[in-house]
Amino acid sequence: MAKVKTKFFCQECGFESAKWLGKCTSCQAWNSFVEELETTEVKTQGMNTPFLRSQEKAISILDIESVSDQRIVTNNLELNRVLGGGVVPGSLILVGGDPGIGKSTLLLQTSHELTQKGLKVLYISGEESAKQTKIRAERLNALSPLLYVLCETNLEFIMEAIEQVQPQFLVIDSIQTVYHPTIASAPGSVSQVRECTSHFMRIAKVKGIATVLVGHVTKDGAIAGPRMLEHMVDCVLYFEGERHHTYRLLRAVKNRFGSTNEIGIFEMTEDGLREVNNPSELFLSERPLGVAGSIVVASMEGTRPVLVELQALVCATNFPSPRRMSTGIEHNRLSLIIAVLEKRIGFFLQNQDAYINLAGGVKLDEPAVDLAVAVSIASSFRDQPTQPYDVVFGEIGLTGEVRGVSRVDQRVKEAHKLGFKRVIMPEKSLKGWTPPSGIEVIGVQTVAEALKVAFRE
Repeated sequence: MAKVKTKFFCQECGFESAKWLGKCTSCQAWNSFVEELETTEVKTQGMNTPFLRSQEKAISILDIESVSDQRIVTNNLELNRVLGGGVVPGSLILVGGDPGIGKSTLLLQTSHELTQKGLKVLYISGEESAKQTKIRAERLNALSPLLYVLCETNLEFIMEAIEQVQPQFLVIDSIQTVYHPTIASAPGSVSQVRECTSHFMRIAKVKGIATVLVGHVTKDGAIAGPRMLEHMVDCVLYFEGERHHTYRLLRAVKNRFGSTNEIGIFEMTEDGLREVNNPSELFLSERPLGVAGSIVVASMEGTRPVLVELQALVCATNFPSPRRMSTGIEHNRLSLIIAVLEKRIGFFLQNQDAYINLAGGVKLDEPAVDLAVAVSIASSFRDQPTQPYDVVFGEIGLTGEVRGVSRVDQRVKEAHKLGFKRVIMPEKSLKGWTPPSGIEVIGVQTVAEALKVAFRE
């Protein structure tokens, strides 16, 4: 009787080891190895036969015919923006997000919109029954004769359904529930996820079916399974948001067919997800006026300018080490800006707790929010509000200078459209464009100069 062999795989990066390791030598992750049975033979006939291709010869890139595939443009403008203009036929897309955030709702609505354009869609659900999917589709008003639903987790049966239906758009919800029958590991393991994804990638490329895989996320917010899963797909989307807020953010972290800086903003309603065309109005709808520590910052998310309220609270502490907490911006960036205010401006913040929050739960990681953080901290520290219709943006250096940022014309136009009266920005960014009439644009060179303008000293 043959001896059963086992191997250990890292759940983070897929590193293979003959024995269990406490720390992965590849990605340095702790306690990430799981034991799986070793696969000694892989079937090459049966379900793989229809998708095998003949061996091709290498040719010069100049001899390859240029083919511009027509993108599948959905009725959802926010989704089109994130994908770079629409769904590319034959692409493999991975969508991740927290449980209950709205991944299945978004894909079911998208599937219905594609059927309205005459496309045949196959929705594979491994977590819900057909009746549960029908109930959710009725609530979303997403019923169509071209939308086919299959509740199956066996990869062989899913392949047969794809051959039978011949869809143009395929949804797998979720990849962690699908299993390969020839692999002894449990569904969701490293071997199963890797093997099933490779089969769906082969289907997408050979048959030209746009395929979307739904992936679970870990407690750290990353997509569960090996990191090589993200390298195999063409596009990786993260569906973000807070359970206590009604809006959701769709962010691309990898996109072979478009930009990775775009975000799509949706609002969760009783009838499903509704796209938000003007996110600045959403983030500023509940902004208080004339309150110390509140300022509006103009940020760029891809090609879209977004105005967000930034709030700061500075208060005395009873502990020897003051707290520095930030929500929406990087914690190290907050510490750097506080150090600049202490050294260059003369603020004594060593006995003050500092809290920074971007209203609405949005996250901004560009350096252009530095100046707004400094102004809001100064406003809360002095207990002196700024003018309610000011917009501030700019990058801060360690010497206290205000550095220029990109796309200032779009930021100023967005502020003018929403009725703001004054913009405080880097002086170096004033060249090369003309500000619109009706809004005052003030250029500053240092943080001290920006504070004088903001508080009219």
